[in-house]
Amino acid sequence: MPKRPGSLETLQVALELLRLIPKGRTVTAPQLKKRLDEFGFERDIRTIERQLEMLSGYFEIDRDETSKPYRYCWNALAKGFSLPALTAQECLLLTLAEQQLGHLLPPRLMKSMSAFFTQARCQLGEQPEVRQEREWLKKIRVVSTSQPLLPPKVDEQVFEQVCNALYGDQWLTVEYHNAAGEEKKSRVMPLGLVQQGPRMYLVCRFEGYENERNLALHRIKIAKASSFTFKRPPEFDLKQYDDNGHFGFGNGELIKLSFWIEKDYGLHLLESPLSEDQQVCEGKKHYRIHATVVDSAMLDWWLRGFGKAVSRISKTRLGAIRLNRSKASGSSQ
Repeated sequence: MPKRPGSLETLQVALELLRLIPKGRTVTAPQLKKRLDEFGFERDIRTIERQLEMLSGYFEIDRDETSKPYRYCWNALAKGFSLPALTAQECLLLTLAEQQLGHLLPPRLMKSMSAFFTQARCQLGEQPEVRQEREWLKKIRVVSTSQPLLPPKVDEQVFEQVCNALYGDQWLTVEYHNAAGEEKKSRVMPLGLVQQGPRMYLVCRFEGYENERNLALHRIKIAKASSFTFKRPPEFDLKQYDDNGHFGFGNGELIKLSFWIEKDYGLHLLESPLSEDQQVCEGKKHYRIHATVVDSAMLDWWLRGFGKAVSRISKTRLGAIRLNRSKASGSSQ
């Protein structure tokens, strides 16, 4: 006969259920049972349902009885349940994370964290003892290194489906229009999400191909995550993909770059080098820069941006960083 759980363990299960019930989305008793099993609290489904019924009577928890199994969530106006209270430093960190990482985290993770974000904002806004942490938010700023642009609009449901498929390694069906305005429908393998300035891109492989492509999220009209999963390609590395210049409109080809730049314009290159092997020869009015970099359209735009301050540009090709599987690899749609 199984041992009956003690009062302390029953309390632990109740507290864990309160923590697992989300805000902004719903969850069922079987889903909660699976999570409790993972934490070592093995309970039958009827016991969990009884505890949920009891908790719904004492806390601001909504129960949707329109279908079975019933679905539970914290009330939209509930303050939630958090033990212990957040420290001032935790409030500051959570607020910064919400501001800076909101578009790079899966929507369901953001929703599950919404109570903590709300609590952090409330504590920073109300408590006099966190004045310095509250004022810190006014003392920092992330600025653009180019002309600021408003971000293109991304459909919320598209973003959520893309993130869900990326998070769960699931195939994704998308309907989108490419840069030429052509309407397309494809099944893709999502591999990465990248924010470049105000735009966001999905790095993916189209079904039947082995090269990576970049899909602009704002051009995707409809997205639907499949229930079928895929094995993530072990050879793909998002950092390496970026280092190879695929977001600078290049194909991963290394060059030895050299150019002259007037000192007033080139001083920053002494502080922020182009590469680890950068060499600088100082003249009377100019610096001569030598560096190994990835060739790309972005590099050309950057050089042209200095106008006549940059001269005598030369490029010596050194070959590809790695063998590209297709000339189309890394192109944007």
